[in-house]
Amino acid sequence: MVFGAAVRPDGSPSPTLARRIAFAAAAAARYVDADLFCSGAKGTHGPSEASVMADVLAETVDRSRIHLDEASVDTLQSVVAATAFARAGQYAQCMICTDGYHQPRIRMLFAMLGMPASAIHVPHGGSRRYQLKMRTREAAAIPYDLVAGISAIWRRKRAG
Repeated sequence: MVFGAAVRPDGSPSPTLARRIAFAAAAAARYVDADLFCSGAKGTHGPSEASVMADVLAETVDRSRIHLDEASVDTLQSVVAATAFARAGQYAQCMICTDGYHQPRIRMLFAMLGMPASAIHVPHGGSRRYQLKMRTREAAAIPYDLVAGISAIWRRKRAG
């Protein structure tokens, strides 16, 4: 499961997205039977985050292993889509390819949905200021996604 990040105005991956793509490619080389699920809708610029990831990954990974989620616009939607994909494919777990500051929230959401997940270590990139900004954002997002995740689970149980 490769989580998206910004796409530059010229359609190329941002440094964050490029870092995630590189680690996903390395994981794909190591786990040759695993599929890659790239998640991320179209943002402010260029094509969808998922399609940018797929195009770069296809340089070293067979396209048949790459699956796109171009509808998810946030982390919760991406985790819900990845869980559905994993269950449909009868996968035992999801491997998370995202920056370290993002992993605790994603692991929490997968756990809430009952899908085992392990993290692929992606070293932090960017300056100390950037890291502080991202960690602060994640600290605020964890309680938000906890409530949103519980609400999503509750709605699904009521519907079904």
